[in-house]
Amino acid sequence: MNFPSPLVRGRLARRYKRFFADVILDDGAELTAHCPNPGAMLGLNAPGLPCWVSRSDNPKRKLAHTLELVQVDGGLVGINTMHPNRLVAEALAAGVIPELAGYAVRPEVKYGAASRVDFLLTAPGRPDCFLEVKNCHLSRGGGLAEFPDCVAARSLKHLVELSREVQAGNRAVMLFVIQRTDCDRFDTAADLDPAYAAGLIAAAAAGVEVLCYDCDISIDAIRLARPAPWRSAKGNCDEPG
Repeated sequence: MNFPSPLVRGRLARRYKRFFADVILDDGAELTAHCPNPGAMLGLNAPGLPCWVSRSDNPKRKLAHTLELVQVDGGLVGINTMHPNRLVAEALAAGVIPELAGYAVRPEVKYGAASRVDFLLTAPGRPDCFLEVKNCHLSRGGGLAEFPDCVAARSLKHLVELSREVQAGNRAVMLFVIQRTDCDRFDTAADLDPAYAAGLIAAAAAGVEVLCYDCDISIDAIRLARPAPWRSAKGNCDEPG
């Protein structure tokens, strides 16, 4: 996923009201950018952190700029939660995710009680595959990416609905996209949301497949890259997913 225009570097002044970020650009200009991340952004919202913003020429937007990347301890972190679905769509089209190869792809399909699955994958002679995607931007060190960074009741509901699809004879996959360059392993943040941590283990036991992929990130582009191991998975935690 290439950024449509060059990103502009600055420093984060503050992130507030969830969707706003004040940024001081390197040339001294100050602006308010849209912060496309509803999470707590733990460790990523400290004043003074280097950051990069994109600019849109859409006259209908209230804020022309969008906060895209934050730099922490020398590593780049993608905080835009809109990007993982785009990254996965590109990766599916390019065959980058071998576990999900050979399907036709439909985005945003209604399923469950009142939800939309991120992607419905279909292929002749194969069960339908329901694919949910989550952005993972939290890390508290040690190369470990974690999800979620706050209580995620809606995400827990998705696990329940994926489990129901497995029970109905379909395939279901939970894919975590690690938008960080300093992490190579994944786990749930059980101390921040114990219900979700337990829910992911229960979903996996019910047959939901758990995949984790990290990303290559630069100020020009983000690419889905390599599978990463899920630490809480049963068996050898050094094996991907």
